[in-house]
Amino acid sequence: MSWPMFQAIRIPSVRLCCRCIATFPLTSQSARSPPSSATEPNELRWTYRDVPVEVSSESVEDKITALTSYDPIPVKGYDFSNAIDYNKMMESMRTVGFQASHFGAAVDEVKRMLAKKLEPLTEEERRAIMEKSWTDRAPSKCTIFLGYASSIITSGLRETMCFLAKNNLVDCIVTTAGGIEEDFIKCFGDFYVGNFRANETDMFEISVNRQGNIFVPESHYHYFTDFMQPILEDMMDEQNKHGMNWTPSKMIARMGREINDESSVYYWAYKNNIPVFSPAITDGGIGDEILYLHQRNKNNNLRIDIAEDSNRIIELAQSSINTGMVTVGAGIGKHHICQANAHRKPEGADYAVYLNTAQEFDGSDSGAMPEEAVSWGKIKSTAKPVKVFGEASIIFPLLVAETFAKMVYPSCN
Repeated sequence: MSWPMFQAIRIPSVRLCCRCIATFPLTSQSARSPPSSATEPNELRWTYRDVPVEVSSESVEDKITALTSYDPIPVKGYDFSNAIDYNKMMESMRTVGFQASHFGAAVDEVKRMLAKKLEPLTEEERRAIMEKSWTDRAPSKCTIFLGYASSIITSGLRETMCFLAKNNLVDCIVTTAGGIEEDFIKCFGDFYVGNFRANETDMFEISVNRQGNIFVPESHYHYFTDFMQPILEDMMDEQNKHGMNWTPSKMIARMGREINDESSVYYWAYKNNIPVFSPAITDGGIGDEILYLHQRNKNNNLRIDIAEDSNRIIELAQSSINTGMVTVGAGIGKHHICQANAHRKPEGADYAVYLNTAQEFDGSDSGAMPEEAVSWGKIKSTAKPVKVFGEASIIFPLLVAETFAKMVYPSCN
């Protein structure tokens, strides 16, 4: 019989309609006394018109476990009535639900890759890595790849990336041309917090560029030109006189050496032998600088070999015992790392965390979920990858605070 006027509530052993409940409220016996049988702790006892009703809690938890293959966790947030404890507040994210729970899962995934990295190598493992690897970095059980979009360096997250490079917490970086040049440009002057609704015509008149709500004085790029042109001249000279085969990663290392500024991400990458790959190195101000060089030397071109770098990042992934990917934003910084890990045998990264706001409905790689990467062999099918849908300037510092930073400051655990 159909009851369109009533919304029914289904409980495992009882079905009651809302009107019955409203007219004849249930009273809880369990609130006044414990269950009558100590052998049935999961039985709830209720009274309906003075007739006892037994409702078995058998169990929703068991059914959820069967459906999802993991144990259900009750939803619960942080209780501010117990004062403010930031560590406990961050730990509570796991049980809040929505993207807070994704954040908690991302923390766990990064902790797993860091724990694997700290595991001691056998002599056989160490020898196998050294035979295959071209880097000067100390081998470890897990190679951590960090990828990010240029806007990450535009923002105050540059200091977070600098912390990771300075403390040798990642093994490889992949980013865009903007993610390279803006690190160096910031060495010559500040960027400023503005707003998203500034008058662009007025800003153009005063030579201030806008990136979101961040203002970048055009004059900073002139200082960047003064920095870059001597470096490019030296690179071309070494190419022509000594046969140097320049790649984007070699170029970035040279720039990191020459800047000699501890506020720079790539200064620390150079100091710690962290390779930095940027396959679209000409797509930005660095490309402009190469153009200016060629305009002065029309018959003597500087060559940048992206093929060698492509081979190098793939070989780095292949020579690693385990690999972890942390991608902040999307685009090249995400896919170049995924593609390198697809060449491993067996295919794919062992650990992966994506942090971005991109959606998958348009078929873009930026919005692709980790599960899609499994289909390409970019992430192992046995991995537990996590994507956090969130804006990186808020989420990433919290992720670092809960994971990488505690490697440097263990007393904060």
